[in-house]
Amino acid sequence: MTLLILGGTGEARELAKELVARGEHVVSSLAGRVARPKLPHGETRVGGFGGPEGLARWLTENDVDAVIDATHPFAERIGANAAIAARETGTPLLRLARPGWTEQPGDTWHWADDLDHAARLLPALGERVFLTSGRQGLAAFAGLDLWFLIRCVDPPEVPLPRRHEILLDRGPYTVEKERALMERHDVEVLVTKDSGGAMTAAKLTAARGLGLPVVVVRRPHRPETASVTTVQGAITWLGTETKGSPA
Repeated sequence: MTLLILGGTGEARELAKELVARGEHVVSSLAGRVARPKLPHGETRVGGFGGPEGLARWLTENDVDAVIDATHPFAERIGANAAIAARETGTPLLRLARPGWTEQPGDTWHWADDLDHAARLLPALGERVFLTSGRQGLAAFAGLDLWFLIRCVDPPEVPLPRRHEILLDRGPYTVEKERALMERHDVEVLVTKDSGGAMTAAKLTAARGLGLPVVVVRRPHRPETASVTTVQGAITWLGTETKGSPA
């Protein structure tokens, strides 16, 4: 089979590795927003398709048997484009999405609908903010007279808050180091997207131990489609929804 995997997440790389080992022709598509991405097994293409029309054309020209949308939970545009292109071309589409995080005893979480909502919540929660929502969309916080420790993989987009420090780093992180980082910078409130997964969850445990409030941005709406939460679930789906079987 020829399979298109959308996304540079850990789940996308794990799925590509498994399918290539089973002899499938796998093309992984990366958005190109990270300067030095971890490359998956199989073929890799970087950059957009030119909207849903371009993706539909690519699926047809490359005789793709199925599309697995394993993009980041907040990559809503490519998810919408994939749903449209799959529908137009009759290509089976699966969403592979890790579960979101769950509030634990001792947590003080404040849910936000988006980054703008998160910014409105902050002044009542603390003066020193650990902002871990990624490099995009930080303009939502630019007008706040608070201090921000901004952590992201690549340099963030402007505008930025007037008072800030940039920390370029990539997970996985440990609870001990996350706690030490928050203590060293006198952090009073943590901001994160509900990305899920273990790679960056240590900050939540550290915040819980320090008694810090956490602003959690909800995941955006995704088109209704077949969905699984594990790589094995995706492999099982491929075996039943396509004419070939990776099993």
